[in-house]
Amino acid sequence: MGEKLRLLLADDHAILREGLAALIESQPDMEIVAQVGSGREAVEKAKLLHPDVAVLDVSMPDMGGADAAEAIRREQHHTRVVALTRHADRGYMQRMFRAGASAYVLKRSAGDALISAIRAAATGDTWIDPSLSGQLLSRLAGQDEAGLLPSAGSIPNLADREEQVLKLIAWGQSNKEVATELGLSIKTVESYKSTALRKLNLRSRTDIVRHALARGWLKEEQTPDEG
Repeated sequence: MGEKLRLLLADDHAILREGLAALIESQPDMEIVAQVGSGREAVEKAKLLHPDVAVLDVSMPDMGGADAAEAIRREQHHTRVVALTRHADRGYMQRMFRAGASAYVLKRSAGDALISAIRAAATGDTWIDPSLSGQLLSRLAGQDEAGLLPSAGSIPNLADREEQVLKLIAWGQSNKEVATELGLSIKTVESYKSTALRKLNLRSRTDIVRHALARGWLKEEQTPDEG
């Protein structure tokens, strides 16, 4: 097995923090390098230890998760941030993603969801708590005036395969998983993805999720291959 993912865990609730640490440490490919109870401590430890992923509570004393995320990402470019929160509110979510977070996990669904979010963040992907799909994220996503998406009347047509690839990526699948699902090579998937991103003027997996939400691809009653 390769090197383990090195994680920094920051939460001001000690009992919850210990439980999350035990969960993370139970994973064969993860280890906790530091546990802290405040945002300022998280920034200091990140500077010292250079973790692969920092799991940050959004609401912490002396420095909130967003400010801590900004500070960590500014100085430790390789460190990915996973936001852990009780707030199912688009304002908090927007703030964390703008601060550089790669994932947003609700504490009420922490467990397997947190592990999935950590792994996604570590590989450069974006992960959003599944319970936050629907109207909440649709409102977050559908802000054409912010320049996040092309206007409805100017969305370029995608080839069927390009659309299939983007849908599966929006549902959280990696390039390898998409390749397996569609019976393609990873290189071919990457080519379809690159072409689709260029057509739609999208840059990241977060942009893909926003586009998918605006197009109605992530409705709870749909599966990834339904349109």
